[in-house]
Order: sequence, then C-alpha cells, then structure tokens
Amino acid sequence: MNEIQNILERISTAAAHRRPAPEKTQAYRLFNGFYEGYPDLVIDRYGPTLVLFDHGEPGHSQPIIEEIVDRHQDLCRGCESILLKQRQHPDMRNRNGVLLAGDTLPSAIEELGVPYALDLQLNQDASFYIDTRDLRAWLLEHMAGKRVLNTFAYTGSLGVAAGVGGAEEVIQTDLNQNFLQLAQKSWQLNDLDPKKHQILAGDFFKITNRLRHSGRLFDTVILDPPFFSTTKAGRVDLQNEPTRLINKVRPLIAHNGTLVVINNALFTSGADLMTELESLTASDYLAFERIIPIPEDITGFPETIQTPPPTDPTPFNHPTKIAILRVFRKDKRH
Repeated sequence: MNEIQNILERISTAAAHRRPAPEKTQAYRLFNGFYEGYPDLVIDRYGPTLVLFDHGEPGHSQPIIEEIVDRHQDLCRGCESILLKQRQHPDMRNRNGVLLAGDTLPSAIEELGVPYALDLQLNQDASFYIDTRDLRAWLLEHMAGKRVLNTFAYTGSLGVAAGVGGAEEVIQTDLNQNFLQLAQKSWQLNDLDPKKHQILAGDFFKITNRLRHSGRLFDTVILDPPFFSTTKAGRVDLQNEPTRLINKVRPLIAHNGTLVVINNALFTSGADLMTELESLTASDYLAFERIIPIPEDITGFPETIQTPPPTDPTPFNHPTKIAILRVFRKDKRH
C-alpha cells in the first residue's frame, strides 16, 4: 500500500467511527489528522458540506485532496459541496475557503435541535466551534432564568445556547462586529426575545471595566479567549498567564454564580491548568465544580488515534480544556 492509499485508509477508518454523530448534530469532525495519522488535514462536515482544512504547505496535500473529492460520497453521504481552506496559503481567499465541488454553502446547521447561523467562509475556521458541543448542551440545561455574559463570543453559539436554555439576559461581546452579526442571526433563527440579547462589539478589557464600574453582575460568565492576542487595553496569553482573565471577570459574577473557563493552549498540560485552578480555589470564594469533555469526533477514538497531543491534557480529554467554577462573593451580592 503506497503512502496516499495508507492515508486514505486512515481517513476512511476515522470517518466510519463518526457515522452515529448526525443523530445529535449536523456539524461534526470526520477526521482529525493531528491525532489520526496525517497532521496536514482535518475534515469536518457541516450539513451538506464537506470542509477540508489543509494545515500544510500549499500543494503538499493536493493528491490526497483530489482523491477525497473523487470519493467524497464514501466519507460524506449526501454531501453536495466541498470547501477547501488552506491555512498557510498567501491569498486570504484561499485561507477563508474555495469551493472544489458544488456551488452553494449552508447558511445554518442544527445541533441538539438548535439552529445556528453559519458562514463557512467568514474566517479561516468555519464560524462554529464543534469542539464545544458538550458545553452548549450544558448551557441548554443550566441557564434557565440566568443572566449570562459571553466574552470573546466570536459568532455567539455559546450565548445562543444559553438563550435557548431560557436565560433571562445574554450579553455577547467580541472585538469583531462581523462575527457578532452571525450571533444575532442565530438568535433570530431561534425566535428568541430580542430584548434579552445584547451585542457589545469592542475590546474585552474596556467592556469588562465598564460593566464592573456600572455594578453589573451575571449569574454565568463564559471566558473563551484566543490563545494569544494584544490590544492597547490589554494582553491575552493563555499559556503563560492563564489566571489573569479569570481575575478580570470574577468581580462580574453574582454570589453562587458560575464561571466557564475555556483554555485551548496546546502546550499547557491539563495538570498545569489544574494547578492554576487549584491555587485560585484555595480560598473560600471560588470552587472547582466540573470538567466539560470534548466530543470523541474531535479527540479521536481509541481505534483511530495514532499520535497523542503534544502535552498530556489529563484530567481533561483534549488540549481544549473546559472547566466550570463556582463563585462565592464576600458581599453575597446577587
């Protein structure tokens, strides 16, 4: 078996393990090349569209991609279009995605019965993070009557899940107004009360300062920052300063409220993050509650994994590490 055939066999084996996934969602991973034997390629399904994420040098994976296009119905039965996103291509159009087959892309997908607006060419990713599926399920179950602040909201799927779950108020904030417009579309798709949804485009540090000075409190704050970013108002560095942002939002959380912490720093081990969290929860004002796992279509299956993550995520099951913390205020303010 030559190398191309070997890689195609790995992809087919991995995809076969995902076939039950559409029962819960129209958006799921068919092949995670980082762990399943070909790190240049990740393959996702979004409804009727197969999305190929090429992380290698432009052209390096072309023979494999051509084979996938020819055989795509074996991987993605019923798929009508194929989108290729080349992460290292010098042209932004190719990074955001070009169609290899078909002529239309879906404008929405459904997960756990909830529709979410979609724009597969909005950015280098696909505008909807499938690795946080179980967190959206948790929000659907636990946010009834809650006031929710979703920071670094991107296209707002976590805030929308909270809204569908019955949240009394959802504020979604991100630096990019274009991303937040998709959050607004998802809110409308679910026929949610527009009075319960507020979009705040702007810098995280400025907006959280403004909310704190106004005395606002939230029952749940979601903290899902990028790995690293800088603005004039502040810096995000999840690998070296994972607790700075936690301390930034803690004053905004009501007594007995929850803080959702998401850390996707690839080289931060699960043990290191837990050490940070344990140091924070050593006081009487913050308690560790639970871990939200990452779905198996993202992590890979025991039968398909060939390469472990670069650092051990244990006790989490993936480098995207999600923890729920319980917050207690000295002033008991709700």
